[in-house]
This record gives sequence, C-alpha cells and structure tokens, in this order.
Amino acid sequence: MSDAAKLSDAARRAVELALAAGAEHAEAYCQDEREAEIRVYDRAVESLTEAGEAGVGIRVFKSEGRCGYAFGTTFGDDGLRTLAARAVEIAEYSDPDEFGGLPGECAAADAGELVSPGFADWTTERKVELAIAVDDAARTADSRVSQVEQSIYADSRGFVALANSEGFCGAYESSGAYAYSSAFAGEGDALMTGLGLGIGRGPDELDADAIGGEAAARAAALVGARRIAGRRAPVLLDAFTAASFMGIVAGALSGEAVLRGRSPFVGREQEEIASPVLAIADDGLIAGGPASAPFDGEGVPQSRASLIGDGRVRNLLYDARTAREAGAASTGNGRRGSYRGRPSPAATNIVIDAGTATLDELIAQAGDGLYVTQVVGLHSGVNPVSGVFSVGASGIEIKDGKLAGPVREATIASDLISMLSAVRAVGAERRWVPFGGSVLAAPLLIGEMTIAGD
Repeated sequence: MSDAAKLSDAARRAVELALAAGAEHAEAYCQDEREAEIRVYDRAVESLTEAGEAGVGIRVFKSEGRCGYAFGTTFGDDGLRTLAARAVEIAEYSDPDEFGGLPGECAAADAGELVSPGFADWTTERKVELAIAVDDAARTADSRVSQVEQSIYADSRGFVALANSEGFCGAYESSGAYAYSSAFAGEGDALMTGLGLGIGRGPDELDADAIGGEAAARAAALVGARRIAGRRAPVLLDAFTAASFMGIVAGALSGEAVLRGRSPFVGREQEEIASPVLAIADDGLIAGGPASAPFDGEGVPQSRASLIGDGRVRNLLYDARTAREAGAASTGNGRRGSYRGRPSPAATNIVIDAGTATLDELIAQAGDGLYVTQVVGLHSGVNPVSGVFSVGASGIEIKDGKLAGPVREATIASDLISMLSAVRAVGAERRWVPFGGSVLAAPLLIGEMTIAGD
C-alpha cells in the first residue's frame, strides 16, 4: 500500500471511529512530512537538520454546530479511537455555533504535478554542496561584498489525506525547496545588506550562482547609500517589496478579517479602491505555486479567485465557516499550518497579473522618485484596521527617469487603499517570493507616496 493510500485509510478509519463515539459529523486530516534545513557560514556547514512529522487531526460537530478538535501522532485504531472520543468530549462542552459544520461540497481539483521528479535523487551530500555553492557565489560575485551573514537551503516533501463523514476522501503528495543568502557590502556604519532567493519544487530548480549572485548584487547596489530629502514622489517597489505589500493586502481580504471589522476593506467591497491596471488573484492551482493543491484543509477544491480587478474588490477569502456567516460560498481557502490546527481562511498563492513594462521603462515612467528594494518593519508597521503604514526603506533614488544613487534610512508612508489606487504601472517580469505567503510578484510603480528622509 502506498503512503498516500495508508494515510487515506487512516483518515477514513478516524471518521468512522468519531461517528461511533457520538459525532454527528466528522473529518480527519492526516499529514506525513519530511523536512531538511542546511545552514552555511563561511563556506562550511553550521547546522544540518533533517526531521519528520506525522499525525492526524480529528474535527467533529455535534448539535447546534458545537465543534471539538483533537490531534495526535498515532495512526493505530486504539490511538485514533482515543482521539475521536476526546474530540467528541470537547464538542459536548463547546459553545453553539450557528455557522459551524463541514463544507457543503468537497472534491479534488486537478492541481497538476506537485512533486519534483528528481527530488529523491538528491542526497544530503548533494544538498550540502548546493548550500555551500550558494554561499560561495554570494562571497565571490562582487568584490564589494565584505561578509555573508548566512546561506540556507531547505526542502520538504510530504503527503496529505483528508476524509469526512459526507463521503469525501482525497490525498496528494507535494514537495518544495528554496535557498537564500544574505550578503553585506561596505564597511562600518555604511554596511548594507542584500538578499538572494530561489524557490522551486525541488533542488534541481535552484541555481546556486544566481541566488548567491543576486544577494551580492543587491547588497553592492546600496554601497555608499545616503539619506535624501523628504517629499511626495513616485515610488517603484521591486518584486520583493511588492510581494510583502501584497501579502498584507491578501490578509486584509480574508473574509474573517472583514467580518470582524479588522480590515481597511470593511464596507468598501463595491467601491473603486484600486487602479484599473492592477489585478490580484488567489490561485490555488497555478503551476509552480508553492501552495498549489487539489483541495484545501477541509476538502473544498482550490481554484483561482480574483481578489482585486477593474479597480474593485472582486472576492474575499473564505473557509466553510466564514462563508456561511457571510452568506457566501467557501473559496477553497480553509488553510491549515499542520494537522495540529483547525482550518481558517488564508491565501494560497497570491498572483499579481503581469503588466507590459520592463524595469527600465518603469524607472523612466517614475521620473523623479525612489526605487525601493528593501523595507523594514512592514508587518508591525501596518495598522490592520485602517491600513495606514509607515516603514523604513532602502533603495535607489530616481532622477530624470534614471537610477541616480543608493538611499538608506528613508521612510515610505501611505495607506493600503491609497497605495492600490495610485498604482500607475505593473512590471512584465514576475517571480515567486515567499514573503507574506506565496506571491508571484511583479514590480509596482506607485504614482505618489510620502517619502521621509533628512
């Protein structure tokens, strides 16, 4: 029996045992995952971790939507029986929830190939060599690099199976790998940092020279950075920075955040709040998406849903519970961090639709402004209710449509809706960035922001 079949069998048995223990409806989420992480410093392995995690979470519902949840690490009948009984007991003491319950419709969509074909061919030794190669590239790609803080390689491969009392049972396998390096250029107080990053289904998709070289180039580009005068001016966000902001936006478009009044989009679903040139979607099936899967954490098929398009909010992100509360349908965004947790609404893969402008054309369109390549304190610097933000930024000044010199210790300030409405152009080149989730990001030219400096 395959690993996926074994997990599926365990999920079905857990549901049967939960019903036998007194549950009216039941669901079992099984997970078996292996992870590796290699940290390199000065071309030598600093730490190497390989670990496995397997377990099952059982969610049950009794009358009036009372919910109970229990998880454990055993797949044997005795252990599953104990977990099922515990979940039922918890449900009996839980508060009623008129919106609680399993999803109405469950199915598995076609998510394509989620595992790198050559993943199993990579031994630990080869992975170590890749991590060291990333570190070496960061150190040697540019003579202005003075040190490399660390270089990291990490991967995971695992199975998920889910079954419920409505007759659904599905399973899938997925893999992922990434590597990054953080390089420093310059000396003393003028030390500047740069990040290089690569992400894929397996290590064969990672280019050590490109990752390390990017870290070196981004750090070296900021050598000699100075402070600039404050003003209101165009701001060009690179793909890394745009991804960070779009992760915040997607979080604010969670159905739960809107229902609880913790989002700047509350009551503005029908308003024109964004530039018509900007289109953002949540796509749980896109090829190469780190979060792509045939179904979400409660068995609803993942799909592509437009979040912002034609200047308006097109959809919010719902799991089954928040969808019922909102009088909507689940969007397949009931996400779980692991078998230990219940599903809650969150983005899968955030996708910025590509524009037509090259980076040079975006810089030319900016005229006089700031090309931002790093932000500091974004997640703590955004008010979750109003969307107002003020965050530290580094980058390169733009004068007369050309890059004019590196900038440090600037601050950019606005609010999320004003920023979205001020998007003037979107870059044509996109890349996956794991900031604020999984984001297929492109550079964004914002028509105007407040830039604080000297």
